[in-house]
Formats: sequence, structure tokens, C-alpha cells
Amino acid sequence: MISSLTRVARSATRSTAAQSRQFSVLTATEEFPDVATTSPSPKKGSSSSVTTLASGLTVVTEDASLISTVSLTFPNAGSSSEHTSEAGAALANRYLSFKSGSGLSSALIVRNLEDVGATLFSGAGRRGATLGYTAAKENATFVAPLLATATESSFEKWDVKEAQGLAADESSKFASKPQAVLTDQIYAAAFGAQSSMGRSYYTSGASREAIMSFRERTYTLNGAVLAATGIDDHKAFVRMVEEEFPVAASANPLEPAAADYLGGEARLEKSSGASLVAL
Repeated sequence: MISSLTRVARSATRSTAAQSRQFSVLTATEEFPDVATTSPSPKKGSSSSVTTLASGLTVVTEDASLISTVSLTFPNAGSSSEHTSEAGAALANRYLSFKSGSGLSSALIVRNLEDVGATLFSGAGRRGATLGYTAAKENATFVAPLLATATESSFEKWDVKEAQGLAADESSKFASKPQAVLTDQIYAAAFGAQSSMGRSYYTSGASREAIMSFRERTYTLNGAVLAATGIDDHKAFVRMVEEEFPVAASANPLEPAAADYLGGEARLEKSSGASLVAL
């Protein structure tokens, strides 16, 4: 009798356990709403959009980056576009980036960019010049019009004098690096030392007049490229550019400097104790 009751009790216990192990019809998200999802949505590929405005400015955006980098490139603002009387103007104009322009002081331009956490950059070479910044996505569009001040420089005396000094410093540092000098000489050997591509970018001594004429001729929106990453709405960004960027700065674009490849070699004597070769 006791063994029979024991079997009935065990059977009832197994039946209750089986019922308690039944699966829930709710999903994990519905049953535990505060728990992070175990099946995140797949990553979205980058999508690029391009629009060329009536001013000749090309606007390029992409929408996948988590932060925004906005750059304005002037393809003809390199040293290959310098006239003979403008030698060194491309290098000096690099240091006029974010300086006074469009009625704004350099302090105001830089302060507004740094107030939103933007990191500024600029660069130039034989084939063009670029300036821009990197900032959080939500602030990128707000301060983008400040890049347009590059096309309407005020050429304040102190700004130009500072640019000339910084250009002289960079040229001096460049001359002390044999590897950099030798690499620069490749262009002289390939295109001829007196050609537009053969002349060195690292030239100092440009006059105020040369700096001004070069910038007014080459830093124009017609032919320039405004590129921005992390922009979700391309059309809205383009509308902002149309409204905020100056149309008057859009002069006719320059033709790219012509340079015929000649081939050759260049040799420099340096007391470095070693032979350096660049191809």
C-alpha cells in the first residue's frame, strides 16, 4: 500500500514538473523588455551622393560615418598654378586658412568651430589645397558655412605677415631633411626644374601682392569640391550650401596646369655620410 502511494506521488510530481517546463509564447523582447537585443540590426553600407551647384561647387556626402569630417578642396590652389611672380604663394596661402574673411575675424571663425568641438586641418601641395574640420555629426552642418570664408579673405596685415613667417619656417625645416628634398627633386627631374610641376612647393618669400593675386585667382568655388561624411540628409545639406556659401566667389575655374613629362635625373650634394636615392 505504501509503495503504491509512493508511485502515485512520484507520478504527480513528474506531471507537475513537466507542466512547469512548458515554453512561453512571448518573445525574449516582450517577456524581458529591458534586456538588450541578442539580434542587432545589420550594419548599413555607406551611401554616397553628389550634386554640382550652379556656382560650379561640387557637393559630395556619405551617410555611414559616426562622426563628420567636412573638407573644402580647391584643385587649382597648388604650386603648379603659380605664375612666375607668385613663387611661394601656394605655401603661404595654406596658412591663411581660417583667417579673417567674409567680414569675420580669425578669432571668431576659430572660436565658433572650436566651441562645437571641431578639430581643424589644412594642407596644400603641387596639386591643390584643402581645409576642413572633424566634428560630431549634429554640429557638422551648423558650422560648415565658415569654410566659405576661405574664398573671401580680408588679407589683414597681421594674418599675411604670420602666413609669410610660417611659410618661411616650413621651407627651412624642409631644406634640412635630405629625404624630403630628394623626393621633391623627382618632380624637377621628371618635368624640368623651371616648369609648373618641377618648381618646388616649399618656396618662401612670396610678397603680399603675390599671395593676394594667387588666392583671388585660385580659391574660388567654381571647380571646388565640398565633401562631408556622416551626413544623413544630402538634400538638406545641399540646401544649406546654396543658401550660405557665397555665389559671388565663383569665378571661372582655372585650367589644370599643363606639364610635359621629360624624364631625367637630379643630384644633390649633402654631407649626410650616406647616399640617398629616390625613384
